[in-house]
Amino acid sequence: MLALALLCHRIARAATPRAAAWHGFAAGLGHFALAMSWIVEPFLVEPETYGWMAPFALLFMAAGGALFWTVPAWLAGRLAHGFPRQGLAFSALMVLSDWLRGWIFTGLPWALTGHVWIDTPAGQVAATLGAIGLSGLTMLAAALPLCFRRPGRFPALPGTVLALLVVATAWSAGLARLAQPLPPDTGMRLRLVQPDATQALKWDPWWSEVFFRRLLDLSAIRDPDMPPPDAVIWPETAVNFLLEQAGTAPQDIAAYVGAPVVLGIQRVEGERYFNSLTEFSAQGIGPIYDKFHLVPFGEYTPWGDMMAQLGIRAFAAQHGFGYSAGPGPQVMRLPGLPPMQPLICYEAVFSDHLVSGENRPSWLLQVTNDAWFGQWSGPWQHLAQARLRAIESGLPLMRAANTGVSAVIDARGGLRATLELNRAGRIDAAG
Repeated sequence: MLALALLCHRIARAATPRAAAWHGFAAGLGHFALAMSWIVEPFLVEPETYGWMAPFALLFMAAGGALFWTVPAWLAGRLAHGFPRQGLAFSALMVLSDWLRGWIFTGLPWALTGHVWIDTPAGQVAATLGAIGLSGLTMLAAALPLCFRRPGRFPALPGTVLALLVVATAWSAGLARLAQPLPPDTGMRLRLVQPDATQALKWDPWWSEVFFRRLLDLSAIRDPDMPPPDAVIWPETAVNFLLEQAGTAPQDIAAYVGAPVVLGIQRVEGERYFNSLTEFSAQGIGPIYDKFHLVPFGEYTPWGDMMAQLGIRAFAAQHGFGYSAGPGPQVMRLPGLPPMQPLICYEAVFSDHLVSGENRPSWLLQVTNDAWFGQWSGPWQHLAQARLRAIESGLPLMRAANTGVSAVIDARGGLRATLELNRAGRIDAAG
């Protein structure tokens, strides 16, 4: 927040809109280069083939993100001339820019200015104002030192004090919410399984069998101190076969584990492939959920189906080159479990995907494969955003990740149990 306050000051002092834009671009480039540095990791899974792309991916991602800081800075210089108006306008436009990043070009609301509050009591403001409300808190506090200035040695002191009071108010409101009782328990018992399947080995024929056996064995462990789980949760794309190739696997897996298994799996319809979630039980295959918010260039090529109409089929999901999107958010009702909303990996980044109203679920389930994101920042940022979805919805969230971080998250975003990165294990959760 201090860095953003200094940036607001620099932009407020900028002599021209172009100078303000350069300040915004430089700051945004540094911010996104650091925050999104994990973007190089997918290219290093097979470095001999894709490694050369890694620096370009980081450069273009950082520069693209920086434009969402550059445009507000330029507009502030154009629309609000002089000090402190330019800085205040930039602050307001940055909140608008964070909102815009949530949906333009299919959206990437990652590393928003408001995300700094997720692990603090002030993050509870999102329950009322949403993720963009947290961005508003950040930029308001960053801009207030520009206001109420007075002559003397510390001209920004009144505005700084007011900024601290704003943060303190949000912090106090968050503490008050955290002190409230959590929603009543659902009574369900779940087992989250983390196989630690390294991405570079995940689809290797020999290693995929090792990881599959690991999933089975971790799922089937009997704990004499706890009743058997109502369901076992496996992560995204947990198995190396398509749903249509399952045969008797659903019944066999459920029998071996001793409980139904909710898992991520790939499936195919004609030439189309889907990244899906379903249940394996003694009755066979349960309801199916298809991921609908896909990762551009990672899971599909934008406008690929349109290009197929021009005879260019190599990028078309309708011809099996990438995943096809499912119909949209939905609530799944599985036998023996309260209604649940599934979120597959990237979908947990978006606030507007949460189902509310009459169809509101009782809990959220995220299955993910964060092995793509490396070990440093990516998995932790993804986990933080899952926590924010729990805060916004007021619902507990269960998270099963391939290599971590698997977690039990309560309705206030608190971490009740976690499995660290790159460790095979399980979490038994009751709630």
